[in-house]
Amino acid sequence: MQKYNHKQIEKKWQKYWLDHKTYKVEIDRAKPKYYVLDMFPYPSGSGLHVGHPEGYTATDILARYKRQKGFNVLHPMGWDNFGLPAEQYAIRTGTHPAVTTKKNVENFKRQLQSLGFSYDWDREISTSDPSYYKWTQWIFTKLYEKGLAYEAEMSVNFCPALGTVLANEEIENGRAKEGGHVVERRPLRQWVLKITAYAERLLQDLDLLDWPEGLKKLQANWIGRSEGVQVDFLIDGTDEKITVFTTCPHTLFGATYVVLAPEHPLIKQITTTAQKDAIEGYQKETASKSDFDRTEMAKNKTGVFTGAYAINPVNQQKIPIWIADYVLINYGTGAVMAVPSHDERDFEFATQYELPFVQVIDPELTAEDENHDQIQQAIACGKKCWTGNGKAINSQHNDFSINGLTTEQAKESVANWLESNQKGRKTISFKLRDWLFSRQRYWGEPFPLLHFEDGTIRTLDLDELPLCPPQISQYKPASDGSSPLANAPEWVFITDVKTGKAARRETNTMPQWAGSCWYYIRFCDPHNDVEAWSKEAEQYWLPVDLYVGGVEHAVLHLLYSRFWHKVLYDCGFLSTSEPFQTLRNQGLITARSFQNSLGAYVAPEDVQEKEGEYFHRETGEKLKSQIEKMSKSKLNGVSPDEIIEEFGADSLRLYEMFMGPLEKEKVWNTDAVSGCRRFLARFYDLAVSPKLTQETTVEALKLGHRLVKGVEEDIVAMQFNTAIAKMMEFINDFSKLDTYPASVLKMAAQALYPFAPHLAEEIWEILGIKESLSYTSYPQAEQCYLEDSTVLYVVQVNGKLRGRFELPKDQTEEQIVEAAKKDPGIQRHIAGTEIIKVIFVPNKLLNFVVRQ
Repeated sequence: MQKYNHKQIEKKWQKYWLDHKTYKVEIDRAKPKYYVLDMFPYPSGSGLHVGHPEGYTATDILARYKRQKGFNVLHPMGWDNFGLPAEQYAIRTGTHPAVTTKKNVENFKRQLQSLGFSYDWDREISTSDPSYYKWTQWIFTKLYEKGLAYEAEMSVNFCPALGTVLANEEIENGRAKEGGHVVERRPLRQWVLKITAYAERLLQDLDLLDWPEGLKKLQANWIGRSEGVQVDFLIDGTDEKITVFTTCPHTLFGATYVVLAPEHPLIKQITTTAQKDAIEGYQKETASKSDFDRTEMAKNKTGVFTGAYAINPVNQQKIPIWIADYVLINYGTGAVMAVPSHDERDFEFATQYELPFVQVIDPELTAEDENHDQIQQAIACGKKCWTGNGKAINSQHNDFSINGLTTEQAKESVANWLESNQKGRKTISFKLRDWLFSRQRYWGEPFPLLHFEDGTIRTLDLDELPLCPPQISQYKPASDGSSPLANAPEWVFITDVKTGKAARRETNTMPQWAGSCWYYIRFCDPHNDVEAWSKEAEQYWLPVDLYVGGVEHAVLHLLYSRFWHKVLYDCGFLSTSEPFQTLRNQGLITARSFQNSLGAYVAPEDVQEKEGEYFHRETGEKLKSQIEKMSKSKLNGVSPDEIIEEFGADSLRLYEMFMGPLEKEKVWNTDAVSGCRRFLARFYDLAVSPKLTQETTVEALKLGHRLVKGVEEDIVAMQFNTAIAKMMEFINDFSKLDTYPASVLKMAAQALYPFAPHLAEEIWEILGIKESLSYTSYPQAEQCYLEDSTVLYVVQVNGKLRGRFELPKDQTEEQIVEAAKKDPGIQRHIAGTEIIKVIFVPNKLLNFVVRQ
């Protein structure tokens, strides 16, 4: 009997699918559409590791299943090519980023095709292709026209070693993730997108989406809507004022100092001569810290007094103005009023610097709380902070008092007083900041605009796009933060052909996010040279029905895409208000890594395990072992090429889905892949077995119909691991039959197909069917084969189990009693007793209640 040869089978069907363009798709209004999308990859030089295909396999299962169900399925793939890694490689080697990127793409594509994913490769796109970024640039012009793109001096994360601005997500512990270089805060003139104009809609429309609640909460927290009051604090001895936003105006009488972000523009003006050196030193120190480091709650609070004072508007008291790194210039107004008796962060700061405490809330206490007087005393003397509700106290000045009011009453009263006295105003604030949209890089989309000598700007017209970057040899940005594009003055300084005026091109480029914000739209119409997409294409395909990707993109990529989508919707270019209707995150696949005593990682092939501990194979040194995210640097990444070579693509796909629920974190174990291959080999053996027959039996039909029903339910619920368990159970039961009915094996192949398509296609062909399995309808389970004709009856005596009977359904009480009394095992327990009661539950239970 021929053995399962995964290499031969998989190469055969991958070639067939590519040659026949099996998954090429066009608009077909006779069918319902289904658009299933992966978060497309950045093709790094190291290629895929086995953690990457997890989400891709999940979407491929859905894509293949939906085709079986008659849907017109759009399942595309492309490449997020612009960005820092390719540029850094260019700096190190002198290789043009386009060359590096092309090589990486070719490797990634080869690996994805070797896994048999059913992508429509005719729709392949790349963000670094001029035919693509022409439309990214066009979208920017629309943002500019709507007043949503502007230039501003911004405090940014700047990495001197890399010579560019970095986004928060590109930094870890104050250092660039790329290269580990120190990052500092620096003011630079940048392009910014006004995402805050859409904050309210971005928040409200989360209710329209079928996304995990935890993910929606992350976005809601990032947007950070708060209702409160802006309060103006005059600066003593000047005409200047500090504006703070607070959600707790009822605590204003308890404000004992004001804190500014170290980058606040008023600091230089208000700092006294005596404090100048201390302030400048602190500002320099703060510049090297990331926003995360500055706001980490566990860290000690640090700050410096400016020497200046502000006037509390409700009681006219002079309070000191400090600067502290825990206040960020990009959040709120860059200033906070500090109420140490009723705010944990202010309490810690005031305690450290011995600043005054004023209690202005009499706590609301419950029976579970400690003694009220003790709490009052602790708050009053600055030994305790109370952040809960209560009654206002110590809150009166002249004819204005809120003493005795509840928290809600006091909030309203203070807000009204501030507005009526023109010292503040009710407002809604968002944590969300406008999107810093420029980078000092070569490898990115050039901005489609011209600067003129009079300060005006012209965006390029469509017939002037794409604007391509010049060919340069020096990719490294200058230490002053200027872009590598500045190294091509003949490209930067031009005469505008449309106005005849001297013009300067923008030398910053767009961030990597730009191309990934809208790629899902271009997939709908990727070869359109006239427009970014046709109305017909976007109306048919959008929104994306299912989007799958890592939770690390839960906020920024998704938020940016939603923002662009809404802008394009408002411009009339899109007919849907949200891009991704349903979204699911795959869990991280981790792997065991090993480190020696010096902290250096050790390759797994150099490790030997002894009784649960790990040692270096050559030196015998005991190694530290831990489960970590797969990465090249930790030497724990496993290439799918190795697994496909040894076990096959179908085995890898099956194992990735069988490891556990899609959304959960899982630990990779190469040895366990062999179990999935054995299962597939057994499946193959059934198709080539001499026991194969064209005749069928009710027993076999029951197995087949229950299989396709159970697998379908699990696919719809995206519970792929349990679907595979059902297939394994089927193989165990089916192989015990005297013969193997071909009709039932066909059903099983159709159920297997979304998970292991190469083998399923091969079995389909072996069973004599000429057309591909790809568009064959998923089998319909028949109810008559899903119902059992027999049930298990449990027999008890005085509530204790004494026997079981497999009998036809719907037996009467009399029939079960008769059968039970004839059973020797039960007879022993009722002989010589008096049956005083019989409890009968149809199709389930019979219980004899007896008396000795």
